[in-house]
Amino acid sequence: MTQTILANARLVLPEQILTGALILRNGAIAAIEEGAHIAPGAIDCGGDLVLPGLVELHTDNLERHIEPRPGVDWPRDAAILAHDAELAGAGITTVFDAMRVGSVTGTEASGYRKYARELASQVLHLRDADALRISHFLHLRAEVCSESLLEEIAEFGPVDRVGIVSLMDHTPGQRQFRDMTQLERYLRGKRGMSAAEFEAHVGNLKRMRDAIGDRHEAEVVAFARRVGAALASHDDTTADQVAVSAGHGIRLAEFPTTVEAAQACVAAGIKVIMGAPNLIRGGSHSGNVAAQDLAERGLLDIVSSDYVPAALLTAALRLGALWQDLPRGVRTVTATPAAAAGLADRGRLEPGLRADVIRVHPLGPAAARLRGTWVKGLRVA
Repeated sequence: MTQTILANARLVLPEQILTGALILRNGAIAAIEEGAHIAPGAIDCGGDLVLPGLVELHTDNLERHIEPRPGVDWPRDAAILAHDAELAGAGITTVFDAMRVGSVTGTEASGYRKYARELASQVLHLRDADALRISHFLHLRAEVCSESLLEEIAEFGPVDRVGIVSLMDHTPGQRQFRDMTQLERYLRGKRGMSAAEFEAHVGNLKRMRDAIGDRHEAEVVAFARRVGAALASHDDTTADQVAVSAGHGIRLAEFPTTVEAAQACVAAGIKVIMGAPNLIRGGSHSGNVAAQDLAERGLLDIVSSDYVPAALLTAALRLGALWQDLPRGVRTVTATPAAAAGLADRGRLEPGLRADVIRVHPLGPAAARLRGTWVKGLRVA
């Protein structure tokens, strides 16, 4: 029997904060006991917050590790292990690793090489070998504006336990990149494109969207149903786009770009996901709607760290302060994303659920120091 008792803690339950002890036994939450009593052998948390482990549905962080700079190819196993350790150190205990399927040909600067199948196989191999600290699932980001999408996604099946499939459409001039000036600044800065390369890239993507976009979108929806994955939209901008998403059976909307789209999502029963960096920075780097604006309007359900893992905990605390309701803020990074992804065994401090928990020492209303991460009752950071 393995047992850990986190005593004299402020336990963040789904609807309240309770001073007491959390008992972890054999990988599960065994009991919650009220009061500040410290049993022999227990860890005295000194009033620290104890939360469910954070659940991350969309992060590009693994891509950053496999390509730390444009054109630099890092060893896959080393990248995965470093990514895994970084997330554990940020309090994330469940992650859906986002991987793009759908290459783009053209200039070296504009091209996206095929990589998802190889990378996914290595993640799954390390997971099966019990070499990873936290729980990893696959999130396939399907770029409909790609000639190779169907070929690449066909390499995945039910055995891969794909958790999320998101429909991506980065055709210039709409959704995330309605502002072509923002798109040009982003691509020329990140990929080192010349002005001529940028124009060629834009023209290529628009031609592909017209020729194959609708067919690819339908095929991806069918694939998600076939493998049992949750289906997500990406960068919905208008109510009409949300209506199409709802028609596909989508129940997750990643980063809607306007208030109009977010309102339509809520009306359609689609959970709205916004990025923690957007919330913390006070706005979108692409010039789209601010996450705080949606939060203030009651239009934000889930937060994703996107490209900054450490931002997830900070964002939850900021939302707790904004709403004057810490449990509500915490739910955006624990219970709500877990439920949206179909994971009923985690995301809440409740007897019988997985013992995925974190200990947090507050440093202010919207900042904290992580003091411990436990996955299935074992400390991993």
